[in-house]
Amino acid sequence: MATTETEPGSSGLLPALGAYVIWGLMPLYLILVREVPAFEFVGWRILWTLPLCLLIVAIRKQMPQLRAAFATPKVMLLLLVSATLIAVNWVVYVWAIQQGNVYAASLGYYINPLINVLLGTLLLREKLSKAQWVAVALAGLGVSLLAAGALTTLWISLTLALSFGTYGIIRKQVDVGALPGLTIESILLTVPAAAVVWYYAGLPEGSSFGSSVGLSTAIMLGGALTAFPLLLFAIAARKLPYSILGFIQFLAPSIVFILGLTVFGEELLWAQAACFACIWIAAAIFVWDLWSRSRAPAAS
Repeated sequence: MATTETEPGSSGLLPALGAYVIWGLMPLYLILVREVPAFEFVGWRILWTLPLCLLIVAIRKQMPQLRAAFATPKVMLLLLVSATLIAVNWVVYVWAIQQGNVYAASLGYYINPLINVLLGTLLLREKLSKAQWVAVALAGLGVSLLAAGALTTLWISLTLALSFGTYGIIRKQVDVGALPGLTIESILLTVPAAAVVWYYAGLPEGSSFGSSVGLSTAIMLGGALTAFPLLLFAIAARKLPYSILGFIQFLAPSIVFILGLTVFGEELLWAQAACFACIWIAAAIFVWDLWSRSRAPAAS
């Protein structure tokens, strides 16, 4: 996610905002497919993401990256693991929104950047600043409060944060672009996705896809809502400093939180409110530290 000196950061701002706004508004889309079981929906999501990804990869002339990845067993093994993690992440997220656990889903993605920092320290031997350690400690306190007062939904937040955080760590080790990587992950998940879809088609109620034009169209839209935000993110990640991207990434869970409070009308438990307060303070410290350290070289 490095930037180049020749590419102005402002040119990546709109793609970044676009990606995170789409991700933040995803619960509204999931209302359209709420009658589709989470496993079946993720199966269709994978199947409709693949052709769109292949089309965009072809347009962007990234087919050589696909061939190079397929020719490298280590890369394919890592992408198989990352594909499994992102599939778990998608299923848990969709199920959580369908069950009305919007705050738990939002918290998962608030915790995620701090999980990334901690995983980077433990697995990649990256060093944390004092401010980042304070942020991680506050996040830990928030999770502890959640465990004390909202234990039944804690697993949702932690599963989302850990699965996506580990996914990011693995993808960081693989020399494959964001979109070609998603394409390969979709290819690897095609067989299990097709098996899931086939299973639901064999049930007495039949497959959700094909039951109505509106629902079928909404299911197909899942492919675009998977590929396009990631493409926007890939563009932004090359053009924006990590400090700015680190700030913008909190936009999506903030939108999800507001939707939970307004559209979904979910009750905010005291433990969730306390956890949100800790995470918000931790996020502010985290972003401030990234920003101040990115400005330090320019000032010297």
